[in-house]
Amino acid sequence: MVEGRRTRMKVILVDDEPVMHLILRKMLGKLPDVHVAGAFTDTGSAAAFLREHADVGLAFVDLSMPGESGLAFAARMEVADPALQIVFVTSHKEFALEAYDLSVMDYLVKPVSQERLQKAVNRAQTNRRVLHPAAPTAVPTESGRIVVTMLGDVVVSNDVGRVKWISRRCAELFAYLLLGRGKRIPRSMLLTDMFGGMNESNAANYLNTTVYQLRKSLEAIGIRDVVRSENDGYALALKDAVIDYIEFEKQVDNLLTMESRNVESALQIERLYTGDLFGDKAYVWAIHETERYVEMYTAFVKRLIEVLVSLRDTASASKLLIKLNERNPLDESVLRQRMTICEMTGDKKGLKALYTHYVQLLNRELGIRPSEELIYFYDLCIRRLSNKK
Repeated sequence: MVEGRRTRMKVILVDDEPVMHLILRKMLGKLPDVHVAGAFTDTGSAAAFLREHADVGLAFVDLSMPGESGLAFAARMEVADPALQIVFVTSHKEFALEAYDLSVMDYLVKPVSQERLQKAVNRAQTNRRVLHPAAPTAVPTESGRIVVTMLGDVVVSNDVGRVKWISRRCAELFAYLLLGRGKRIPRSMLLTDMFGGMNESNAANYLNTTVYQLRKSLEAIGIRDVVRSENDGYALALKDAVIDYIEFEKQVDNLLTMESRNVESALQIERLYTGDLFGDKAYVWAIHETERYVEMYTAFVKRLIEVLVSLRDTASASKLLIKLNERNPLDESVLRQRMTICEMTGDKKGLKALYTHYVQLLNRELGIRPSEELIYFYDLCIRRLSNKK
């Protein structure tokens, strides 16, 4: 079912990097009464959209874009549509004063935190209520683009709202069909993978009920027909949908080399991975794909950390290492990197604490000692730190 029918503020995203569209969509999707009406990679398309959609109340605009800059776009909109509120989202802190001269509502520096984004949206909503106290409720007339979030959760939404699953099983069926990427999945395969512990008759009945519940769940946001019945099987027909794990994989594949010039893009890609595939659902049939994405993410982040360390950005590297460490506390390569950063920053106490904790963890969990290579590496780091004094 669709979430509340209260008036929602329509927003647009203007950024020449599509990966930022997905990041902001996911972050804004967590906020109540906000609807992303469009995302654009250039200001011309955004301006054309705004001319046709006067009810858009807020625009998140990147400052640095090819062609017309965000500053120029904001200046143009200040004349063309004074009611439009603008928030700049950028890596360039130095333009803040010039931005505020244009009466923009807020200025967010990448990477944007959820808390900071919410403050900006809350402020825009307050301004909107003051300026338009009697604004009519907008009733969507079409479903619009579908946004599918499967990293860390199982969420489907569009312009109308967010799907509320009728049952746990129908969410699982959607996830299963989604992995099929539009291909027909035979009923026999679904019966085996999803209902394998039941007798054949009960399993068939449960599958029929689950298909019905899935369609009913999707019907609430106008996309019931994406579940197709085909030759004693089912397929998911999603056209132009934004699917987070597919976008993450595409962005990783596109970043062939990682170096200082594209480290900001790499950090944005890392933020797309908001959790493992399907979150805590832990579908048995999805183990292979879940592990594949975990390995993809881990390898990508390790490459990114190497570049950050080479740039001596130890703060960013440490944050990522802590995330990897939380995922796998026994990964010796992650520990080595954290120890290296301790040496780089002269943190002898932190180095000893990391190593001692790891030794205790190995003994407690596995009953083994650290490798000879790690022992040698630790001693080497300690000696080098001592020699610096």
